[in-house]
Amino acid sequence: MKVIIIGGGISGLSLAYFLLEKKPSLDISVIESEKKAGGKIWTDRVDGYLCEGGVNGFLDNRPKTLELASKLALTPLRSNDNSRKRYIYSRGKLNLLPDSPSAFFASNLLSLPGRLRIIGELFVPKWTGGDETLAHFARRRLGKEAFEKLIDPMASGIFAGDPEKMSLKSCFPKVYNLEQTYGGLIRGMLQLQKEAKKSGKKVGAGPGGTLTSFYEGMGTMINSLSAFLGERLRIGVSAQSIDKKGKTYIVHLSDGSAPEADAVVCAAPAFAAAEMVKSLDKTLLSTLNEIYYPSVSVICLGYKKERLDRSLDGFGFLIPFKEGRKILGTLWDSSVFPNRAPEGYVLLRTMLGGARRSEMAELAEDKLIALVMGELRDIMEIKIEPDFAKVYTHKKGIPQYYPGHEKKIRDIDEIIKKFKGLYLTGNAYRGIGVNDCIENSSKLAENILQEI
Repeated sequence: MKVIIIGGGISGLSLAYFLLEKKPSLDISVIESEKKAGGKIWTDRVDGYLCEGGVNGFLDNRPKTLELASKLALTPLRSNDNSRKRYIYSRGKLNLLPDSPSAFFASNLLSLPGRLRIIGELFVPKWTGGDETLAHFARRRLGKEAFEKLIDPMASGIFAGDPEKMSLKSCFPKVYNLEQTYGGLIRGMLQLQKEAKKSGKKVGAGPGGTLTSFYEGMGTMINSLSAFLGERLRIGVSAQSIDKKGKTYIVHLSDGSAPEADAVVCAAPAFAAAEMVKSLDKTLLSTLNEIYYPSVSVICLGYKKERLDRSLDGFGFLIPFKEGRKILGTLWDSSVFPNRAPEGYVLLRTMLGGARRSEMAELAEDKLIALVMGELRDIMEIKIEPDFAKVYTHKKGIPQYYPGHEKKIRDIDEIIKKFKGLYLTGNAYRGIGVNDCIENSSKLAENILQEI
């Protein structure tokens, strides 16, 4: 059986691995339009710095990614203990994010009325009005101040998103289910803690787990998967369109070739997939094009440690939108993982753009560097020039899940059922994280082998 996978990001690469693991006789080709595989996983070693141009890790709380790493003989690297210290920029300074209920209520990050309002979550009735935005949910259950200072920067940090438009149900299903199952967050947490005492498992409303990568960065997994696939992986060639001839699919490639396959999996971004399938179904084309992708830029700056007049003991900081800053936040990468900067130097990694300021991410590199330097001068009092600078821009970078996203995915699934042997996967549909992509690829591999 011939299978063509379009897209050599973590979704496409891991899918190819799982298919071959279960059926080594498969004839598989992975087509990647860029000159490197990996998609938004982009590890770059420059001048002794290890820069993550995209994804910087995954949480170790879900097994599939760790299982895949083990099969590839890779050793996961957990983030340092000091990375547990995370900061929120508020009222002109960096405020330590409390890591326990007692620390939270002793903290001045929120005002006393803001902290008391969170306790009032116990008395907020369960929502029955359909798919609501993250912002609406947070204000309704936790209050305006908690939304602005806690939930808003979290949304920017994970999704580079606008919580006023993000679907709670699709972006944070665990939080959504807590309210729907138990009537509220605090009630749900108390009940889960009772259940956890019996099983010995830790619980929380957040994702949990420890940020994990590899000593040579996230690209380690991409390199291992690419090596496993060998000549099955073709880079620098793009899929232009997909046609159907009887039970066979024809994929028209940019080099003029048109290979045929029994099954085709499009693991490219939704907007790219839309162009490929437009001759198959116009409704599928329009539905895929509805998924919005803002641009995001990552700016890595390196400094000699002794020249910085401040501690970098922590993970970094995120910024609430109401603060009016131009960046989303900065991670202190060399404090989180070893091997990120040369001896005696530090590496800071700043994100900007996203759903609220997509156009800003597409500024010229020199302007992005100057902009970030200005922001870090105000926020961290870094007044010196960096010894190193590198910019990574992702045009149409991160898919956004807006209210109605779940229905959109059901509609796409129904259309795809008409085309036996055609599949869609990737971070546009059922989770944007590395863990989501790998889990979805594992499930899809099983489905493909059952159906074809």
